[in-house]
Amino acid sequence: MCTCGESYDVDADEDLPTKDYICNECENKFKGLGKNVKCPSCKSKNVTEK
Repeated sequence: MCTCGESYDVDADEDLPTKDYICNECENKFKGLGKNVKCPSCKSKNVTEK
């Protein structure tokens, strides 16, 4: 499946360089991967790397 500009759920292995983020809108804490990280709960791009 090809996605263009859309986020999708991925089960990240321990080997992938994920970073910890917090959403500035809903305060959800999550791990992200890539350049255009979105909150998985509210889909906001207003996130901060912890």
